[in-house]
Amino acid sequence: MTDTVAHPDWAAWQNSWDRQQEWYMPDREQRFITMLDAVEALVGPEPRILDLACGTGSITGRTLSRFPGARSTGVDLDPALLAMARGHHSGDERATFVTADLRDPDWPQRLPHRDYDAVLTATALHWLRTDELAVLYGQLAGVVREGGVFLNADSMPDPDTPLINKAVHAYDKARRTREKEAGAEDWTDWWQRAAADPHLARAVAERFALFGDPADGDHADGQMQPPRWHARTLVASGFSEARTVWASPRDSMVLALR
Repeated sequence: MTDTVAHPDWAAWQNSWDRQQEWYMPDREQRFITMLDAVEALVGPEPRILDLACGTGSITGRTLSRFPGARSTGVDLDPALLAMARGHHSGDERATFVTADLRDPDWPQRLPHRDYDAVLTATALHWLRTDELAVLYGQLAGVVREGGVFLNADSMPDPDTPLINKAVHAYDKARRTREKEAGAEDWTDWWQRAAADPHLARAVAERFALFGDPADGDHADGQMQPPRWHARTLVASGFSEARTVWASPRDSMVLALR
């Protein structure tokens, strides 16, 4: 009898990641649809994209599904999420994944292409401090080709609407409490389950060493800026135009044209 080596069910891990993220952002798919609509409108249906801070490759998967002629490079530092991205897209020559720290000034040199039609990112860049994000925007002006686009969908709170913000926060907190009681998996739960998977344990341990244990609070430092800051900083960094193209009560997506 020939022994077989068990492998993780990468599709199941991707699905569980999506469900966990949707617990925080029930409108997550809406932002992806708007993002890819903008890509098609501005650079066409066969884009070469950079999936920035790609995680498990959520944007890559949706791009390649919608645009069969597209090509995607995913870049991230998280070894566990990259393992899932590589596993889920194994055998698809349209998808490439690169390990790089976006705070490293030389990170663009790790990319397989000099420039891209579109650089796309979602729910990721809030991990960076404001000064680090401003530097990154300047670097992206050299990664996006002329006429190409950059789209960032993320938490972009507006300090000018404190009463609205408070009400939205309370409403969303109540929703998540109901769904958690019904069995929804949150950030910490998901990572604990990943750490218990023998096929992922080493990569998750490496991830915890880099970012800390989620149970101890490993997330962003709270330096989040409103959409107008993003648009203004992108134009100052070398993009020709930038504005909000999608918004929910908590998050926004800014599009910049190179």
